[in-house]
Amino acid sequence: MSETYNERIDEILEDYREVIGSDFPGYRNHCIRMAEICDLLQATDEEDRHKIAIAAAFHDIGLWTANTLDYLPPSVPPAVQYLEKHGLEDWSDEVSAMILEHHKLRPVDSASSYLVELFRKADLVDFSKGLVRFGLSRAKYSRLVETYPNAGFHKMLVRMSCCWFVRHPLNPLPMMKW
Repeated sequence: MSETYNERIDEILEDYREVIGSDFPGYRNHCIRMAEICDLLQATDEEDRHKIAIAAAFHDIGLWTANTLDYLPPSVPPAVQYLEKHGLEDWSDEVSAMILEHHKLRPVDSASSYLVELFRKADLVDFSKGLVRFGLSRAKYSRLVETYPNAGFHKMLVRMSCCWFVRHPLNPLPMMKW
């Protein structure tokens, strides 16, 4: 398990601890699991791991900052602001694409960046609780969940989805893309 992911994700998420509230442990662990799954699915270099950590920390942040299930677009500006603040604005397009495409149901045309598709796969592995694994062994996924427990993350998603559906029955999953 990568201390780099833990440190980077923790550093970013600390600024959002209050707004995330009681969902913080579950979201933090989901972000770290996703980042680790990226490495387990495909070898990455240090720069790519840095991009993955940033995208992971911000990929669902709009759930809380914008208080909406249609959270992909509102998750991008905080990531871009973070990149600009840290002199990494050259990564903005790639990290934004990683965030915006991570719920795409079909593979992403990754001609511009293999990380966009890798990130999508990693989120699907964790969202499905390892039912979809893209070749990742069940044992490796189980070890990740033991190390970084779910802490109610999936229950929170179900709760938020139900509340959204009551108000938006014709648009039940706005974050999903074909």
